[in-house]
Amino acid sequence: MILQLLFVLMAIILGARLGGIGLGVMGGIGVAILTFLFGLQPTAPPIDVMLMIAAVISAASCMQAAGGLDYMVKIAERLLRRNPAHVTILAPLVTYFFTFLAGTGHVAYSVLPVISEVAIETKIRPERPLGIAVIASQQGITASPISAATVALLGLLAGFDITLFDILKICIPATLIGVLVGAFFSMRVGKELVDDPEYIRRLKSGLLDDKKVQINDVQNRFKAKLSVCLFLLATVLIVLFGSIPGLRPTFGDTTLGMPILIEILMLSAAALILLLTRTDGIQATQGSIFPAGMQAVITIFGIAWMGDTFINGNIVELKASIEGVVTEMPWLFGIALFVMSILLYSQAATVRAIMPLGIALGMSPMMLIALFPAVNGYFFIPNYPTVVAAINFDRTGTTGIGKWILNHSFMMPGLITTVVSLAVGLLLIQLF
Repeated sequence: MILQLLFVLMAIILGARLGGIGLGVMGGIGVAILTFLFGLQPTAPPIDVMLMIAAVISAASCMQAAGGLDYMVKIAERLLRRNPAHVTILAPLVTYFFTFLAGTGHVAYSVLPVISEVAIETKIRPERPLGIAVIASQQGITASPISAATVALLGLLAGFDITLFDILKICIPATLIGVLVGAFFSMRVGKELVDDPEYIRRLKSGLLDDKKVQINDVQNRFKAKLSVCLFLLATVLIVLFGSIPGLRPTFGDTTLGMPILIEILMLSAAALILLLTRTDGIQATQGSIFPAGMQAVITIFGIAWMGDTFINGNIVELKASIEGVVTEMPWLFGIALFVMSILLYSQAATVRAIMPLGIALGMSPMMLIALFPAVNGYFFIPNYPTVVAAINFDRTGTTGIGKWILNHSFMMPGLITTVVSLAVGLLLIQLF
C-alpha cells in the first residue's frame, strides 16, 4: 500500500509541475500503474461530476461572451472607486461574491488591477487589499452553490440525505466570516505605502505614472444584463431544487438527482443566453473561463479516478491504520485536505480525491462539510495564476514573494482566513 501511495504522490507532483491538464493526464498514468502493476480494479470515472462542471462552465462562458462579466466588473469598479478608503475590506468582498456567483475564482483577474490602482490612488499599501482579495476569491469556491468543488461534495454526500442547503448554511457564513477576519488583519500588514522603501525607489526612478486602469466598456448593456440575469436565475433554481427535494420531478419511486438537474439547468441557461443575446457560441470558448474550466474537468477525470482506485483497493488497510486517529481527532482530516490541495491546485480535485476516504472511515457528513474550506490551501506555494497576477498588477512592488519563498504576501491572510473558516464551520455544525 505504501509503494502504491508513493506512485500516486509521484503522479500528483509530476502533474502539478506539468501544469494545465498535466494533473489529469498523470492521473491516468497513476490508474494504469495501479491497475497493471499492482492489480487493483479501477473504479468508474467520476462522470457525473465532470458533466456538472462542464455544464456550469458552459453557462458561465456564455455569460462572459455576452458581456455579463464585464458588466459585473464595471459595477465592482464603481463600488471600489466610490469607497477608496475601505478598499481592504471591500476588495475581498467583491472577489468573494464574484466567485460565489460565477463558480470559479478565475473571474478575479478582471478586478485585481482595479483594486491595485484604487489602493495606490488612496496611498494604501496595495499588498493589503490584493493579498486578501486573492484569498477571498478562493474561499468563495467553497461557498458557491455551482462551483465544481461544491458540486463534487454534494455528489459524494448524496447518499446521506444531505442537501445543497445543508452545505451552504455552514460554508457561506464560515467562509464569509473568515474572509472578513482576514481582511481586518490585512489592514495592518507592512509599512504604510508612503514609507515603503520599494515604493519610494520606484517613485524616484519614474517607474510609477498616473495612468488609471481602464475597464472595457460594455458594448451592449441590455445583452450583458440579460446574460447575468439568466445565469443567476439558473443558480437560484439550483439552490431551490437542491434545498427542497420535494420540488424535483419524481419518476415512480425515484426523485430526479441533483447532478442531472444541475446539468439540465446550466445547459439550458447557456442555450438561452446564446439565443436571446445573439452571441456566437464560438466566442464563448475563447474567454478566460472556458479553458480554465475544461482544465478542471480533465484534472478531476484523472486525479479523482486515481484516488478512488487507490482508496477502494486499500480500504481495509486504510481503515485499520488511521480510522482510530481520525475518529478521535477529526480535525487531522482537515490538515490532510489542506496539504493535498497544495499539491493538487484544485479544490474540486481535492474533494474528489480525499473526501471519499473520510466517508469510508465513517466520518460524519456534517464534519466533512465543516472541514470543506480546508481545501483552499493552494495559496501556500505562491505560483497559482491568481497569486502571480496579483503580484504583477501591483506596480508599487509591495505585493510579492519573500526571500524564503513561503514568506509571501498571501500567507498570513490565507492561514488566518482558513483557520477562522474551519473554526466557525465546526461551531455551526454544533448549532445546526
